[in-house]
Amino acid sequence: MRWLLRSKIHKAAVTQADLNYIGSITIDIDLIERVGIWPGEKVLVVSNTSGARLETYVIAGERGTGQITMNGAAAHLIHAGDEIIIMGFELTDRQIDPKVILVDENNRFLRYLSECNGC
Repeated sequence: MRWLLRSKIHKAAVTQADLNYIGSITIDIDLIERVGIWPGEKVLVVSNTSGARLETYVIAGERGTGQITMNGAAAHLIHAGDEIIIMGFELTDRQIDPKVILVDENNRFLRYLSECNGC
């Protein structure tokens, strides 16, 4: 069994950081549905801006808003305006074809990206 990339939202912009929330990352439900991430799923979040990396869980945000909010303690590491990558993984014994999307500066879907080169 190996951990393989299953879902990725590339070059997203953090729209808000809320220290007073209990935790997690809130993501527009349009984006999480497009890549197959579930509400409550653990994800790895990487800031292209600061280099910070953290794991948290997903909360579905309002559809069509482009919302990406870092909640709770994670807001100390990743801030509003940061460019991030959000990744979901799967423990499996087979190759999988990840769903990888590129978004624009307003977190609107632009296109699918190929990550795996034939996997």
